[in-house]
Amino acid sequence: MTPLSPGSRDVARILSDLTTSGTDREFLASAELHLPRLHELFVRLYGDRPDGLERLASVVDLARRSWTERPPALKALDRDRESDPDWFENERMLGGVCYVDRYAGGLRGIRDSIPYFRELGLTYLHLMPLFESPEGNSDGGYAVSSYRRVNPALGTMEELAELAADLRRAGISLVVDFIFNHTSNEHEWARKAVAGVSGFEDFYLIFPDREMPDAYERTTREIFPDDHPGSFVQLDDGRWIWATFYHFQWDLNYANPAVFEAMAGEMLFLANQGVEILRMDAVAFIWKQLGTTCESLPEAHLLLQAFNAVLRMAAPGLLFKSEAIVHPDEVISYISPEECQISYNPLQMALTWEALATRDGRLLQQALERRHALPEGTAWVNYVRSHDDIGWTFADEDAAELGIDGGPHRRFLNDFYVGRAEGTFARGVPFQENPRTGDARVTGTTASLAGIEASDAGGEDRVVLAHALALSTGGIPLLYLGDEVAQLNDYAYRDRADEAGDSRWVHRPFRPAQGYADRTDAGTPAGRVFARLTRLVDVRRSTPEFAGNELIPFDAHHDAVVGFLRPGRAGSSVLVLANVGDHAVHIAPLTLSGLAPDAVDLIEGAHISLRPGRTLPAHGVAWWRVALR
Repeated sequence: MTPLSPGSRDVARILSDLTTSGTDREFLASAELHLPRLHELFVRLYGDRPDGLERLASVVDLARRSWTERPPALKALDRDRESDPDWFENERMLGGVCYVDRYAGGLRGIRDSIPYFRELGLTYLHLMPLFESPEGNSDGGYAVSSYRRVNPALGTMEELAELAADLRRAGISLVVDFIFNHTSNEHEWARKAVAGVSGFEDFYLIFPDREMPDAYERTTREIFPDDHPGSFVQLDDGRWIWATFYHFQWDLNYANPAVFEAMAGEMLFLANQGVEILRMDAVAFIWKQLGTTCESLPEAHLLLQAFNAVLRMAAPGLLFKSEAIVHPDEVISYISPEECQISYNPLQMALTWEALATRDGRLLQQALERRHALPEGTAWVNYVRSHDDIGWTFADEDAAELGIDGGPHRRFLNDFYVGRAEGTFARGVPFQENPRTGDARVTGTTASLAGIEASDAGGEDRVVLAHALALSTGGIPLLYLGDEVAQLNDYAYRDRADEAGDSRWVHRPFRPAQGYADRTDAGTPAGRVFARLTRLVDVRRSTPEFAGNELIPFDAHHDAVVGFLRPGRAGSSVLVLANVGDHAVHIAPLTLSGLAPDAVDLIEGAHISLRPGRTLPAHGVAWWRVALR
């Protein structure tokens, strides 16, 4: 075996082998461009291993074979995306997300829903985990038993590829989860690792006794304390295996380059089925190092960059989306053209709910001022809620500047959204409450958290306000399908044995058929919410100022009002104001004096004057096209 060298000899050797083997000229040009970077990353990750060079050469050959097999239509898409690298940053982008079985029964039902998706204006469809997974509790599909087989209850891989093609023809990019940190304990790799099959012993982190698990757990945190303490679970034979999340989800060992190669193969396979965006799950946890938290370590970033380099060679049109629900400084560290081009924006999501609970927009305003900017060529995915719980991920140091003590404030927010605080309008459910640490999170649909379930007078307005912020702050707004018709919590999850122990199923309801039937009836919450949200989507689609990510904070001089400008290329801007309070506020003429007096109310489609100032109703939102003086 030959170790990796820090110089360029390794790159020259691999490129020479590609050339002499008659490699496709287009792939060869891509390899010449991206292989030096991949080699550099391999040296940093695996430079001390004697099999480093052979494994790198094997990964490149894997990419070459994948490119050779890539369908012509997808190669054409690659070229289009390379010629328009900012394609995902325009004002027409709108994402939708759903569970296949709950929303449509199966992949055929999703295909049948494409006309509705087009009506709604979707350009991005995230199908929640749909791969083969264990019977019963599989963490909602996040315990993957095969990345190459669809759950038979939903359809087949062939049907998924056909769906991807149909979506692409409809202008909708297919997004799927790539469960990156772990597999299920039923995955072929897991079975072979436990059995000691040659080549798989080191795919997971398995120890004979508690010595090393105890050492690691001195610095790691419990993620799912209701399931098991610490980071390890015991195997039937007495050994211990790393399981950050549920006991049936076993963490992969990326210190082994064979794992890197295997997972690269799974990514490339999915790319060739027509998947355009991979949601990289739990990226913060993928590298382990004794004496650390084993979260957001430098090697986690190197791994993502290395996988990105492989994909740039063999499927250059594909994007990575980061899922890192961690400290805001760590979230943004995963976002770059070389790592994850798009990322969830958990801070904006959490602080939107924080603002609605406190009727105070200052913490959200501060986040937009300080933590919204991104590197060029990247974008946020802005969402109101997801399939997962809401964790209060704001930075304590930011809160302290506003006189807010982070720990007690999180406890207040948890109590507020599960109905334990005075004056609450929310009907949420707690998730993973840990009496020992005081940690907890919140679950619930948008409508139930915002007050519609409680028949609160401001409930519908809060739903619209939260989505208006996601639609106007930049990047890709994401809609949990069903929320557009005000779907409520599904408490029947408690009666389903496989779901009863996981309160997140309360906000993963089945498709609200009655809500969709009522979406044209203005006499129903579903009809009113649908009409108002689709109006916002239509306005966004025709507002070029909402493209990209640039945002200029605007001080409305009211604690309850969040404000910012979205500048346009033609000199105009859109002023966005959102009143998170329960009372109307008047924006004084002096506050608006830096703007030309004549403006256009984009939502109402009317010309307005700013001379006398403007009044925002409780939970009101304004999108005004303005000119700066």
